[in-house]
Order: sequence, then structure tokens, then C-alpha cells
Amino acid sequence: MASPIEDYAIIGDTQTAALVARDGSIDWFCIPRFDSAAVFASLLGTEDHGRWKLAPAGGIQRIERRYRDDTLVLETTFHTDGGVVRVTDCMPIRDRTVDIIRVVEGVSGRVPIHMDLRMRFDYGSILPWIRHDDGRMYATAGPNSVVLTTPAPIESVGHTTVADFVLDEGDSVPFVLSWYASHETAPRHYDAAAAVKKTAAWWARWSKQSTYKGEWRDLVMRSLITLKALTYAPTGGIVAAATTSLPEWIGSVRNWDYRYCWLRDSVLTLIALIRGGFDKEALAWRDWLLRAAAGESSKLQIMYGVCGERRLDEYNLDWLPGYDGSAPVRVGNAASGQFQLDVYGETLASLGIMRVLAPKRPGSAGRPGSAGKSDASWDLEVALLDFLEGAWRHPDDGLWEMRGDRQHFTHSKVMSWIAFESAIRSAEQFDLPAPLDRWRAIRDEVHKQVLSEGFDAELNSFTQAYGSKKLDAALLQIPTTGFLPATDPRMVGTVAAIERDLIHNGFVLRYRTEQADDGLPAGEGAFLPCSFWLVNNYIWQGRDHDAKTLFDKLMGIANDVGLFSEEYDPIAERQLGNTPQAFTHLAFVNTALWHQDPESMTTAALMAAAAKGV
Repeated sequence: MASPIEDYAIIGDTQTAALVARDGSIDWFCIPRFDSAAVFASLLGTEDHGRWKLAPAGGIQRIERRYRDDTLVLETTFHTDGGVVRVTDCMPIRDRTVDIIRVVEGVSGRVPIHMDLRMRFDYGSILPWIRHDDGRMYATAGPNSVVLTTPAPIESVGHTTVADFVLDEGDSVPFVLSWYASHETAPRHYDAAAAVKKTAAWWARWSKQSTYKGEWRDLVMRSLITLKALTYAPTGGIVAAATTSLPEWIGSVRNWDYRYCWLRDSVLTLIALIRGGFDKEALAWRDWLLRAAAGESSKLQIMYGVCGERRLDEYNLDWLPGYDGSAPVRVGNAASGQFQLDVYGETLASLGIMRVLAPKRPGSAGRPGSAGKSDASWDLEVALLDFLEGAWRHPDDGLWEMRGDRQHFTHSKVMSWIAFESAIRSAEQFDLPAPLDRWRAIRDEVHKQVLSEGFDAELNSFTQAYGSKKLDAALLQIPTTGFLPATDPRMVGTVAAIERDLIHNGFVLRYRTEQADDGLPAGEGAFLPCSFWLVNNYIWQGRDHDAKTLFDKLMGIANDVGLFSEEYDPIAERQLGNTPQAFTHLAFVNTALWHQDPESMTTAALMAAAAKGV
């Protein structure tokens, strides 16, 4: 069985990533992209579905891990009966090949080391052809080849490549695993130790751009580095997570592929990156968004591939039993074909924010927008609103991608409102051509309808959908849009209702799955971004003690190297869902930023800031 989800750390080259367990096993690695087939898939199966373990042969007493300063270079220290060794793992920033470097060093004493490498292509379904030549191991199948370079004595035992050796204090043995296209020449040998230093230096330079100086600096910086690690550098797209099919509840069928880019994350992404000091990444995400959304406005998707691909067909990998028996294992995501109104709001708000908020800093790319009528994104925004003028009246599948009947979700209507509100603000501030009277009338009609149909006086709360008595944690985002302040009695009542009905052992559920018509069996963990949204409402409502208590609790469930997954089981005290989860890290960063400046927390406030030259 794979390690607990919280036992995994991430390494990556800003085009793909690998997950390294505390015990020294790399159990997940897709090449050459985040969404490519895995060559190590034991995370979702057994060790025979592919893994790479490098660790002491036995006698382990204690394991410690850390990232080297503000980098993505991972150090795992094993304290054993015979001494101490350290394994350093990283992936150099991509050149031609995809490389994982592992260096094992003797810190003290004398320690036997065992290396176990099981190459399996196509999510563990294909055994490659293995050969040894010039002291290197080569594995080839179809279009993929992998070569292992090391001075350690390696040999094949069945379908496994192994090495056994002893480390004394001061000894160091490197391993370099490189992927290359099988029709090309294998990469040459290179200095692994020098590559580790170069990789650490690259991440350190990148991290120095950060402008965050607040109270939670280490954890915020780790989240920002993680977001960079989840970025597909050639396009600027940011995947939701590095994994697929990690369950939202152990034994559940709620197992989805998150190796794609969600538009729902866009506003939080831009705010986190810009406020954190990373203008270049924010601009790259904006440009990715423009390319992905280009085309017929009625076919705006909720998610896309890392290069903006639209076809993300979903299918099951029947040969994999799933994490801890949680089947099926899915590749692709059928939710990409759903109709969700909220993505129009996310897209319009994102483009509006980027037009006004990206500051001019020395060495930065400057403001991405234009104050004139030639603004590159404006034609797209107008086209999206042309469609939304009629579409907002229809039911949709909602933020949570429910696979049941479409409904008039309250959150979806609020996001339709912010789509018009954002465009109106842009047109007013930058003198852009727009049918303002018509847009204002629609905006006001949406606002009036939500207050009339989405609020239940008996519950004293907004509800998940019009005419429903069910609650939804997405309602906690209403103040963030500027639709209503958190201090409005209707939002105070909504927060109180969510506290009564959706808090499970101190954490917030998305909704009650046992009551939901979402087409799936009941059961999932607490969705971590929702708990951060509750913290935000506490801040606005002046409930400082409640905000601090919940925020401290949330920070306490990050793993030992500062990573969050998607969900959490507060009873078993274990992380759930795909990991590391961009949505959770984004929610954490923005809550940390907003703790310092509560008045900047709404989308409307962020856009208005530009008018004052902020």
C-alpha cells in the first residue's frame, strides 16, 4: 500500500513533477508533462506498477525531511542503527531531457544502502525492454526511453534494477534518471552534484522576488514555490494538482484527474502571484487564459489542458487498484464538458484584475492591460458577456462539478453578477467601448434575483440553489466578489447556518454529500479551501479569535514540508484528495495576505485600487 498522502513531498522542473515518500520511494512520476502517462504509478497500485526507492537497507530509527531553504530541493535524513545518511532529491529546470537527480550521502557512521528501481510505462501497464551498457541502465518502450546513470553497482533482478552498497561518513553516491524520446540519442553523463547546486540556485533566485514579509512567511513562501512547481512553464498554465485519482474519501469513487488547469482558480491565482511579487507568472497565467478561452464564447470550458487543450476525455485504468483500494483510477476529466456559469465570472474578473492591478516594479513586465480602446482582451470579454446575457438565466452544473441534474446554483448566479460588474468597472475606468446601460441593467437584475431566490428567510441563509433548503460552502465567497459585505445580516446568517450544518470536527464541508443530488455515493473529507473562506468571513465580521483559531488549525495540518492536499479527514487526521493541491495553497496564501490587509479582500476593492494608482 502507498504511503499516507501527507507523507509525500513534491519535486519538479516546472513541466512535470514527482512525489517522494518519507521512506525514500518515488511513487508517482509522469513524463514528459504533468498529464502524461506515469512511469512510476505505485501511488495508485503496488510497487510493481513502478517506483524508485533509495534508502537505508534497514535499521531506520527516525526520518527527518526539509526543503533546502526557499527551493524545491528536498533533503531526507535517515537516522539508522549504524549511522546517518541524507538523500537529496531534485529535478533540474528542463533543458532537453527530464531528469531526476538523487544523491545519497554518508553523514555519520557506516550505513548499508539499497536502491530498487522498477520502470513501468503507461501507468504501470508496460514492462520496458531493459539493457545495460557502459555502466548505465536503459529502459525503452514505444516512444519513451529512460537511462539511469550512477557509479553504484547496478544489476537487473527480474524486472527490477537494484544496487546495494555501503556508505561511510563523507561518501556520496549520485543517481541520475533521464527521460528522452526513444528515437533520439541518450543524454550524456553530467555532474549530478553541480546540477543540484544549479537547481537550488535557480529556485533561490526565483524565490527572492517575493514581496511577502508577513507573520507566516515560511509557509506562504512554500505555497508560492509549490504553485510555481505546478506551473507548466512553456505556456504559463497551472495545474490543479500533480496527481490523479487520490480519493476524497478512502474507498470512495470520488477519484478525479486534477492534472489540468481550472478557470475557477484564476482569480485566486492572480491575486496570490501579484500580491506575492510574481508579476511574470501572473502575466503568463493571464496569457494562457486568453489563449485557452479564445473561440466560441458559448463553449468556454471549466478546465483545459496545460497548453489549452479542450478534449480531456475520461477513462478508467482498470489494471490499477487505486490508492488504498479506492477505485476507479481515472485519466481525463469528463467535467471539462460541463456548463458552469461561474467560469464566466472567474474569467471576466481575472482579466479585469490583470488590467488594473499588476504593478510596475523595477524589472517587472509592467501593467498587462491597456488604458485605451485597443486592449487585447477586451474583444474576448465583450463576446463572453454577449453570451452570458442570455445564459445566466439557465441552470448549470455548479462550481463543484455535480454529475446530477442542473440547478440554479446561487454561487453560479453571483459569479454571473461579478462578470458584468468586472466588465463595467473596466469599461468605466479605461474608457472601453461597451453597452454600459444594458450591462448595468442585467447586473442589477441578477443581483435582485439572487437576493430574492437565493436567500431563504426561514433559514436566514443563502442556499445552495434556488428553492432549496441545502447549504453550500461556496456561499462563503459572496463577500469576496463584492456582491454583499460579510457584515450584511444575510451573510452573518449564512455563516451561522454553515457553522451549524457544514462544519465537521472543526473543518468545513463543501456540502452534505448524503443530501446532495450530485450523482455519486455519499462520503468525502472536509474541502480545505472552504475552511480558509470561513476564516476570511470571520476576519471581515470582526471575529478575530475565531479567525485565528481556525487559521492556526488549518496551518497545523500542512505536512512536515508545508504541503496541503485537497481535503482532510479530521477523525483519522490524514490528508485526502489530490496533492499538492493548488486551490488549497492559493486559498491559504490569500487568507494570509488578507489577514494583513482586510480591506483589499474583495475583487471589487482590488479593481478599484487601480483608480487610485495602487
